[in-house]
Amino acid sequence: MRNIFLDLKIKKELKKFQEFKQNFKFELPEVETKKDGSVFVEGYCLKDGKTGEVFAEQENLIDIGFLYHGVFPKVLSNLFRYSFYFKGHKFESIEAVFQAMKIKDKSVQRKVFGYSGMVSNKVKAFADYDWKKDGIVYFQGKAIKRESKEYDDFIDEMYIAVLQNPLYRQALKNTGNKILLHTMGLNDKNETLFTRYEFEKQINALRAFVNKN
Repeated sequence: MRNIFLDLKIKKELKKFQEFKQNFKFELPEVETKKDGSVFVEGYCLKDGKTGEVFAEQENLIDIGFLYHGVFPKVLSNLFRYSFYFKGHKFESIEAVFQAMKIKDKSVQRKVFGYSGMVSNKVKAFADYDWKKDGIVYFQGKAIKRESKEYDDFIDEMYIAVLQNPLYRQALKNTGNKILLHTMGLNDKNETLFTRYEFEKQINALRAFVNKN
């Protein structure tokens, strides 16, 4: 059910964010993998090649991943459970939005809206088509091309909707100036609905935006 007040609030903040994002400069940090399997980013060791231990939350760095050890890697993940209102529907995680778009049938899609991240992440088991074949996703019957401004605007609006949850907004603020990464992310837009670059730019831009406003 539509909430006119929230719709207007999201629309207003979305406009501010997109104006802010246009001037936000972001460069994807390079991931370096050593011969022994150790992984480094900007001099920080993210993974010990000998032991396999992952260091996702460090003094100056957060590598986001729901299954990683540490608080911020989990709570900043799209799989973490945040209730939010978006386009007339209630969602229980950001991941639920991404996974629901892989389902064409509107009624089946709505069932995914209320899923937590880990559950919605398994949606491919009952998806009714393969979005990768033609690069088209769906939201309540509307087709959206993955490689389009319309899709980018949709994702921006969704994240601004999540920002209306004070827990998510405060979590971003509480990361301070730490480097925010998502090194497990894929790089090919034909294989994922949100690449590592897209995720890292978005979350860093969101943090800078909420710290300024």
